[in-house]
Amino acid sequence: MRDFMKILQQAQEMQGKFQKIQEDLQQLTITGTAGGGLVTVEVSGTGQIRRMKLDPSVINPADPEMLEDLIVVALADAQKKAQDQAQAEMGKLTGGMNLPFKLPFGG
Repeated sequence: MRDFMKILQQAQEMQGKFQKIQEDLQQLTITGTAGGGLVTVEVSGTGQIRRMKLDPSVINPADPEMLEDLIVVALADAQKKAQDQAQAEMGKLTGGMNLPFKLPFGG
């Protein structure tokens, strides 16, 4: 029974550390770009979109598809960086074990 209590305590500590990592990731700002910086997207470390900047030169009413594509690429870039950061932080928590951790926006 003592071992069970120890395991339970360790699980609670791990949960607390996981919660802290999630909170820390929320505070991060990660930037993704496309078109050589013409489109910039900022997301939190958990991938939530915070801000988007568009260079006026990419706003062409005759070619909305190009702008749409640039936005998708910049967002994917930012979310990939956020996913990588989250996995790195989780790796610290798990001591490098490769656990099946994935954020909801991951590909």
